[in-house]
This record gives sequence, C-alpha cells and structure tokens, in this order.
Amino acid sequence: MHELSLAIGLLRLVDQTARTEGASRVLRLVVELGALSCVEPEALDFCFEAVRRGSVAEGAELVLRTRPGRACCRSCGSEVTLEALGTPCTACGSYALEILGGDELRLIELEVDECA
Repeated sequence: MHELSLAIGLLRLVDQTARTEGASRVLRLVVELGALSCVEPEALDFCFEAVRRGSVAEGAELVLRTRPGRACCRSCGSEVTLEALGTPCTACGSYALEILGGDELRLIELEVDECA
C-alpha cells in the first residue's frame, strides 16, 4: 500500500511548513488528488489518520479534492477527460492517449492555529 509512504511524505511536508511558519498546530489541510494518480482516497485518509498522531497535524481535518484526468488522443487529436487509467478516448475509442494532467498529488492549502 503506497498510500502509507504518501501519508508519511505529506506529514513531513505539513510539519516542515508549520515549523517554518511558526505555527503551533495545523487545523486543516487540503490535498488535490488526480483521478489518474493511482491513489485510493480512502486509503490515504486512513494512513494519514494513523501517521499524524502526536504530530502538529493531530486532529487536523484532511480534505481530499479529486480532479479528473486529462489526455490528448494521439489518434484523433481530441483532448478528453478521463476518470481512470485505461479508459479509451471518448471521441474515437483509441487507447493511444497522452496524459496531460490528473496524475498529481498536491498539498494546496494549509490552515494553521495561531503562531507560537
């Protein structure tokens, strides 16, 4: 389950940012999760819940915002939206797709408590 290593990396980023900004604790973090990232949102939430105990993010609300995937079809040139990897072009049915976006995992917002 690679979500555990992702949760640990996310916690390190949150902890480092909070420390740099002098925050006493993190209240809320918003993470953008691409539909093509091969990350299970429920598994990431579960893993983050486990690793944040005793950290600056203990008790913080984790908000996961899913973004659809985008691809360009090499066969017909259409730009299409994808909900999962392995989905064919909705315009022509081809699987010759170049991923343009939706494969990211990104911390986009961090709400912190008063500075120490």
